[in-house]
Amino acid sequence: MTVTFTLNGRAVTWDVAPDEPLLDALRRHGLVSVRRGCDTAACGTCTVLLDGKPVPSCAVPAPRVDGHTVVTVEGAGEDARRLAEALTAEGADQCGWCGPALVLSVLALREENPAPDDAELDHYLAGNLCRCTGYESQRRAIREFLAEKSKG
Repeated sequence: MTVTFTLNGRAVTWDVAPDEPLLDALRRHGLVSVRRGCDTAACGTCTVLLDGKPVPSCAVPAPRVDGHTVVTVEGAGEDARRLAEALTAEGADQCGWCGPALVLSVLALREENPAPDDAELDHYLAGNLCRCTGYESQRRAIREFLAEKSKG
């Protein structure tokens, strides 16, 4: 079946199988930042933004994106780069596996709530599994990024 949608700011038309996960379609088209993790929507490594909301792409049938907007970290722009730099500076991007999905989740959080308290931050990021950092360095980097964005 054919789907037409906006991907990282560009209109695309792809042929997808009716039961193909969005994760597989994205990777088949070279979007390697979308990582395969658990295939059960539990780890968050395959997170993309669908109409601005973070979703696990392994759980979204590719045909569902027809007429919608999908953003991967490749299309997240300067803010994604700045957040990635903050994560790196805090030692929060050790292996890099969770990084792209975490960046997208934080960008979506900032749109919904640019000044979350610790409980709101933890709740919003609960679906982003990281086995390297213990999350404290991520929290510091995210707080720094959000504070920087609110200043300027």
